[in-house]
Formats: sequence, C-alpha cells, structure tokens
Amino acid sequence: MMTTMIAARLAPQGAAPGRVGAVIGRNLGALRSGPSYWLVLLSGFFEPLLYLLSIGVGVGALVGELTVAGRALSYAAYVAPAMLAVSAMTGALAETTFNFFHKMKYQKVFDAMLATPVRPLELALGELGWAMIRGSLYTAVFLLIMVGLGLAEPLWALAAFPATVLVGVAFGACGMAVSTLMRGWQDFDLITTGQFALFLFSGTFSPVGDYPAAVQVLVQVTPLYHAIELVRGLCIGDAHLGLLGHAAYLCAMAAAGLWFAARRLQRRLCV
Repeated sequence: MMTTMIAARLAPQGAAPGRVGAVIGRNLGALRSGPSYWLVLLSGFFEPLLYLLSIGVGVGALVGELTVAGRALSYAAYVAPAMLAVSAMTGALAETTFNFFHKMKYQKVFDAMLATPVRPLELALGELGWAMIRGSLYTAVFLLIMVGLGLAEPLWALAAFPATVLVGVAFGACGMAVSTLMRGWQDFDLITTGQFALFLFSGTFSPVGDYPAAVQVLVQVTPLYHAIELVRGLCIGDAHLGLLGHAAYLCAMAAAGLWFAARRLQRRLCV
C-alpha cells in the first residue's frame, strides 16, 4: 500500500508503519458499526456517474465530437476521464473533511488515538490511507464502467488507475489540512463552494482553451485542472512528458497538505 511505503520513508522522523496501519484498521472496523456507513460510503460514487450519463452521454449526443491532442473524441469519451478525476477528488475529500472534522472535534477519536503511542504524523498518514482506500474504490468501479461503455481501452484504464490514486492522495492531504482550520460546520460551506467551482471550471466539460486568456491562466493553477489533465491524458492514450508536470504538482500538493495537517494536529491536540 502506498501509505505504508510513505510511512516507511518517514520512519526516521517518527512515523511507524505499524501505527499507521492501526489507524487505518480503526476506520475499517467502523464499517461494522451498521449499514448507514456503507450507504454514505457508496453514495459518493453515484454523483460523478450521474453527471457522466446525463451530460457526457445525454448532452454529448448534441455536441458530437471534440478534437483533443490531434484526435477526434466523442463528448462522452472527453468528459468521462474528468468525471473519473472528480470521483477520486470527491471520495478523498468526503473522508478527510466532514468525517475527519467530526472525529477530531465531536467524537474526540483523535484525542483517544494520541493518548496511545500514535503520533500526529502517523494519525494523518492513517487517515489519508483510509481516504485513499475509499477513493480507489470509487475510481476502480468507475474505470470498469468506462471500459464497459467503450470510453477507455482496458490497458490505458489500468495505467490511469495509479494516477487516480495520486489525485486522491493530493486532495485528501489538503482536505485534512483545511479541516484542521475549520471552526464549525458552517465553515464547510466554503469547502463545498470551492469544490463545486473547481468542478465547473477545470476543463471538466469543455477545453480550457475555450475560455478567455485570463481565465485560462487562473484555471491552470488550480489542482483539479492538473488532476483532470493527467487522468485524461492516460485514459485517451495521449502519454507525453507534460503529464509528469501535472503529477509533480499533485505530489507537491500532497506533501504540503500532509505536513501542514500533521503540524496542526500536533498544535491543536497535543497541548
């Protein structure tokens, strides 16, 4: 598991893979609490799927084909990788914002964890690992649907899966970082608004080149744009060096978010 590998690299700074695994195990154990959590877990999968079917397939019948990287794509094939990236983002953020905040502020789960040998960095890595599991579940099923609908080749879909995991790590780490700054549930309206704005203006439904120049520059510095470009390039088989730049952006985002979240947990809970 990627989280265990990250934890192993950070072991000299005090992150033990075993304790990271214990945090993940606690979240897995919560699945046995009842069917309600499973319903919440599965609900996050349907939103991007419904967008794909309604806009990608339904509206796509009116739009026709788009030219991307010198090749003609159906509108559904253009939108599907974006919905895949959105699915990875949604799964990770759902776990590392609302659920993370509830466990931290109201359930006091993290206070109990930090009363054990678990340290803030290990807690953050464990919560991020669980978010990756949730996000990967969404994207794996979504990729199977894309292949079944003929919107991606099986080998390219397999290549795109690690990219979706990276998207989940990046957004999950930033979701945790932002959640440590939240004062109450009302503050999450800001996260919802920002997430929806990214969803609409990151090249999800139309090429970024269709926007005015100033808007293009603004879009190209946002994280979901890089996630969509990375996933779309792999899904349509347009592998080029520019994808490494998108991956580097997401890696930097993940590292910064994880570092900030660990420091905030240390300051907020270890006093």
